[in-house]
Amino acid sequence: MEINDLKIPKSDITLSKKVKIFDTTLRDGEQAPGIALTTDEKIQIAQKLDNLGINTIEYGFPAVSEGERKSAKLINDLGLNANICGLARVLKNDIDALLDCDLSYMHTFIGTSPLHRDFKLKMSKEEIVDKASSAIEYAKDHGITVEFSAEDSTRTELDYLIDVYKAVEDAGADLINVPDTVGVLVPTTSRKLISNLKNELSLPISVHFHNDFGLAVANSLVAIESGAEQAHVTVNGIGERGGNASLEELVVTLKVAYGLDLDIDTTQLYNLSDFVSRVTGIKMPPNKPIVGENAFAHESGIHVHGVLENAATYEPIAPELVGHTRKIALGKHTGANALKAKLAEYDIKMDEEQFCTVYDQVKGLGDKGKSITDADLKAIAITVLGKAKEEAVKLIGLSVSSGSGKTVSPTATVKLMINGKEKETSSIGVGPVDAALNAIQTLVKGTTNIQLEEYHIEAITGGTDALAEVFVITSDEENNKATGRATREDVIMASVDAVLNSINKILMIKEAK
Repeated sequence: MEINDLKIPKSDITLSKKVKIFDTTLRDGEQAPGIALTTDEKIQIAQKLDNLGINTIEYGFPAVSEGERKSAKLINDLGLNANICGLARVLKNDIDALLDCDLSYMHTFIGTSPLHRDFKLKMSKEEIVDKASSAIEYAKDHGITVEFSAEDSTRTELDYLIDVYKAVEDAGADLINVPDTVGVLVPTTSRKLISNLKNELSLPISVHFHNDFGLAVANSLVAIESGAEQAHVTVNGIGERGGNASLEELVVTLKVAYGLDLDIDTTQLYNLSDFVSRVTGIKMPPNKPIVGENAFAHESGIHVHGVLENAATYEPIAPELVGHTRKIALGKHTGANALKAKLAEYDIKMDEEQFCTVYDQVKGLGDKGKSITDADLKAIAITVLGKAKEEAVKLIGLSVSSGSGKTVSPTATVKLMINGKEKETSSIGVGPVDAALNAIQTLVKGTTNIQLEEYHIEAITGGTDALAEVFVITSDEENNKATGRATREDVIMASVDAVLNSINKILMIKEAK
C-alpha cells in the first residue's frame, strides 16, 4: 500500500483552499519555564522560520519590556517575507507599544470563560465585549491587521463565545483565533466547536491549541478538516505546561496525509528543531516524531532487514523529506544484516570468522544494556582485524584487587594457557593494570621475554560504561616488535587482551624466522 492510498479524501472534509501556519515559538514557546531568548537568538530563529516558509511569526509581547520592543524593531527591519506579529492585551498602552515597533500585525486577546470573567478580570460579559471591540477599532484606525483571541474559548459558553466573535467581526477584526488555553479539547469536541463557529462567522478562523492532553496536533488537524484556515504552532511543540501543537508534526502530516501544499520547505525542519532545542536548553526525547534522534533509527534485526531492502517497509516517510538521516543502531536486537550493512558503510572487510567475533561482542554488550555507537563498532572491528591469527598464549582467568597505602598493594592473579599448558602466578604493581601485566610478563618468560614499550588507552565514547580501547607495542629480547589492540568495557581486561595479542604476534614472528 502506498502512502497516497491513505490520504484523507477531500470530499469527506471541509478543507480551506489555503491553510496558513502561524508560528509562536518566540512568544508562547518562550513562555515555557526556564526559557529566556536573547535578541540575537530571536533574530536567528525568526530568519530560520522565514526560510522555512512560515506565513506569520509572532515574535513576542511589546508591552512587556524595552528588550521585547528592541527585538521587534530589529526583526521587523530584516525585511522577512513572513508577517511579523506582536501580542497585545485589549489595552491602548499595549497597542501603542506594538505600533511604536512599526508592526503591522497584532494578535490581541481577552479572557471570555466564566473562570476568567469572575476570577481574573472581574468583568461582566458586556464589559468584555466592549473592551475587545474598542481595542480592535483603535487598532484598525491605525491600519494594522488584527487577529482576535477569546482566551479560554473552549471553556466559554458557546452562545456567548459566538456573540463575542460577532462583535469583534463588526469592530473590524481580520481573523478570529480559537485558543484551547488549557488543552481540554479532544478531536470530537474540536470538530464540533469549529464547525459551529464556521456556520456562524464569516471571518477566517485560526486555532491555537495547547497540548496538555497530548492532543494539540490531532485537534488542530480536525479543526482544519472542519474549515479552520490557520493553525498556531511552535517548533518542537514547546510552550507553557504541556506545550503547543508541534510545527514539524502538523506540517508534515498536512503535507503527507492530507496532500496540502503549504509552501513549506520541510527539508529544513530537522535543523530548525535542533537549533531551537540547543538555544532553549529543552532537549527533545529520542522518540519525538519527525525530528527525534530515533525517528528514523532501527535496531531490530527484522526491521533492519526490511529497511535495507526497501526503507518504506518500516518508515512512513523518507528522512530526507525533513532533513533527517536514517540510522542503523546496534545493540541486543541487532541482526547480522544490520551489522554487515554498518561494516560496509565504513568499508571494513573481514572474513566470516572475524565477523562472527564482532557480532558476538556486539550482542554481548547489548545484553549488558549498552547501546553500541558507530565509534564503538569501528573500534571493535579494528581490534578483531588486528588480532593474531594464532594464539599460543590464551587467558584462562584473571583476578585483581586494588589497594592504597603502605599495607595493601594492588595485586593481580593471572592464569594463562601457554602452548597447551596452564600456568598461574600473582604479582603486585602500582595499580591493577600494572599488576596484571607484571604477572603476564612473569608467566611468559620461558617462552619469550617481553617489554612493554608503549601503552595508550582511550574511552571510545563518554560515560562510565564507555568502551575502553587499549593500544600497546611490545618487544622481545631479539628486538621483535608487535602491536596489540583490544576494545572492552573493562579497562583491565582490555589491557590484558591487548598485551596478549601483541605477545602472540611476536611468537608468530619468531616462528616464521
